[in-house]
Amino acid sequence: MLEGKSVGVVVPAHDEESLIAETLGGIPGFVDRIVVVDDGSSDATVERARGFGDPRVEVVEHAANRGVGAAIVTGYRRALEEGLDVVCVMAADNQMDPADLATLVQPVARGELDYAKANRLFTGQAWKLIPRDRYLGNAVLSLLTKIASGYWHIADSQSGYTAVSGTMLAQLDLDRVYAGYGFPNDFLVHLNVWNARVRDFPSRPVYGIGERSGIRYRRVVPRISWLLVRGFFWRLREKYVIRDFHPLVFFYAFGFLATLGGLVLGVVELIDRIDGHAVSVGTVVLIALLLISGSQFTLFAMWFDMESNKDLR
Repeated sequence: MLEGKSVGVVVPAHDEESLIAETLGGIPGFVDRIVVVDDGSSDATVERARGFGDPRVEVVEHAANRGVGAAIVTGYRRALEEGLDVVCVMAADNQMDPADLATLVQPVARGELDYAKANRLFTGQAWKLIPRDRYLGNAVLSLLTKIASGYWHIADSQSGYTAVSGTMLAQLDLDRVYAGYGFPNDFLVHLNVWNARVRDFPSRPVYGIGERSGIRYRRVVPRISWLLVRGFFWRLREKYVIRDFHPLVFFYAFGFLATLGGLVLGVVELIDRIDGHAVSVGTVVLIALLLISGSQFTLFAMWFDMESNKDLR
């Protein structure tokens, strides 16, 4: 226990036989329960976890690989059954410094936050320690996640080192959360709909310890980007239309329509110009007006969104 609250750690694992024992060995003593969720491993991950010898450890198996998000959700459901007050996530590849766990848990246990997450980009070591393709991919997805989730103060969106209150976790519809690598991005979108208080905390990046990554950012970034586009419109509907009304939806709608109209008209006129037809001054002015007004409406909508969520820190 910490701050008088029970604490659990979910450890999603897939083919981590070489690092699972070291990961479990580093989990601090204040943690009450450890739920290892084996996501269809083909190696000895399950045997190593079960044979670790810590009575706090429980192993739950997926018959087939369902994705890291699905593994985390399985662990969350088990933690809810246990009635834990704070539920954390630590990957089984030992890339999350256990010394940072108390920093994440304490504000959630005290009721100051609903969700705390590690941010590896705070430290000046990040650019040197994190592989460049992962750093740049993370930066792109972090920007898109800010827009989609409404948490403009959050960065390092791909960090899975987190702590969430059991109360907030019980409110979420875990069946709707994305089951793949985009889980932390989509989870932030769902948290914002419930006005969860979220904050980043500095965490030391850990690399070069034998971990293996099958992530290819050239494929992952477009996939998660599309996930965030859908999540963005779902959040606007759920939070600003269904649950409560906010005029920023009109600003976003006018912004998108004006920008789209300007782009389409611009392409049409460009094709006419290439074909040798003259372009009128009035048409050029209309295109410019649509693009300028579209960008202004969109920026105002973003500003309204930032103001609406500024207290969720």
